[in-house]
Amino acid sequence: MVELIIETLIDSIKLLPFLFITYLLMEYIEHKTSKKAKETIKKSGKFGPAVGGFLGIFPQCGFSVSATNLYAARVITLGTLIAVYLSTSDEMLPIFISQSVPAITILKILGVKFVIGMIAGFIIDFVLKLVNINKNEEKIIDICEKEHCHCEHGIIKSALKHTINIFLFIILISLIINIVIYFIGEDSIAGFLQNRPIIGPMISGIIGLIPNCAASVIITQMYLENVISFATLMSGLLVGAGVGLAVLFRINKGIKQNLFITLLLYLIGVTVGIIMELVGITI
Repeated sequence: MVELIIETLIDSIKLLPFLFITYLLMEYIEHKTSKKAKETIKKSGKFGPAVGGFLGIFPQCGFSVSATNLYAARVITLGTLIAVYLSTSDEMLPIFISQSVPAITILKILGVKFVIGMIAGFIIDFVLKLVNINKNEEKIIDICEKEHCHCEHGIIKSALKHTINIFLFIILISLIINIVIYFIGEDSIAGFLQNRPIIGPMISGIIGLIPNCAASVIITQMYLENVISFATLMSGLLVGAGVGLAVLFRINKGIKQNLFITLLLYLIGVTVGIIMELVGITI
């Protein structure tokens, strides 16, 4: 149990640079840029899914957390957020490298996640633009006003305040989830996925929804041990967004919207996995 707590703290500390830089950027946008500059930043989001999909493939939960914070402040679009979530690789890459998985295999998997995330992101933004064609676009939200923290002491101090608040929240959630996984056991989780061609991607997607990097570790290890298929692996990894989803429910206003985003992420990941299973796609 002591090792579990230490591991949780180490994983959470790794997120600190991402959190601080993100909040510092948001504070600068909110307090140091003009209204025109803010609108320019928002309009540049039409390329967001491509950029978000690329950044998401790097092995860190930090990018999904950063994207969540930026989306909550409406700096980036929903399509960009989903692109980051779908392409996020969490701990998959370090595990593959440590197990000497061929580089070409790793690049193919990362490429698939990037392409799926980017395409899904562009489609989502396109559809939302059509739906909201006659409505006013949502403006960039001042996160200080949103959280009622009265940030009037400079952007660095404000960014630190936001970073600490979310950091403590992440530690709490991660610790609870790690304890639950510890008592359930990875073998029990693997049993749910074994020899289930169609149901496998659905269950893997549910595991991927666990707001913790441990989900990607479990799914990747089971794939390397030939417990699950490539399609099942992809479903879990596509849905898995690290602690990003936990942060989404903490800072983004509107429980219905957060549930919709979660369901959308799940449906995309599982649908892709089932199609791969039926077609027989593997790498």
